[in-house]
Amino acid sequence: QVQLVESGGGLVQPGGSLRLSCTASGSIFTIYTMAWYRQAPGKQRELVASITSGGNTNYADAVKGRFTISRDVAANTVYLQTNNPKPEDTAVYYCNADSVRTDDGKRYLAVWGQGTLVTVSS
Repeated sequence: QVQLVESGGGLVQPGGSLRLSCTASGSIFTIYTMAWYRQAPGKQRELVASITSGGNTNYADAVKGRFTISRDVAANTVYLQTNNPKPEDTAVYYCNADSVRTDDGKRYLAVWGQGTLVTVSS
């Protein structure tokens, strides 16, 4: 069994900063791509940023230059540094692992965390 647990959400003022963390638990051998998605009220879930096991990153246009995704491969943890957040960044942020292989050879696809709420408001 593989689980993703997010932390670090909360209230942040516009122009402030907040760091989200997501750690995968279980007998993990390797995780390929990890990503952050978000879903605002009344909207569809959208990709915010992703990072491969090799460190290649991809960002949504809306967050380029403001958010930074990083990863500690050994710790099975991914981070999202949110700088200069805007009210429109308010959403539930979800961590995702596209493909997780465990020590016993099992493979888990599209693993999601439970989400953490980020509210950007003064």
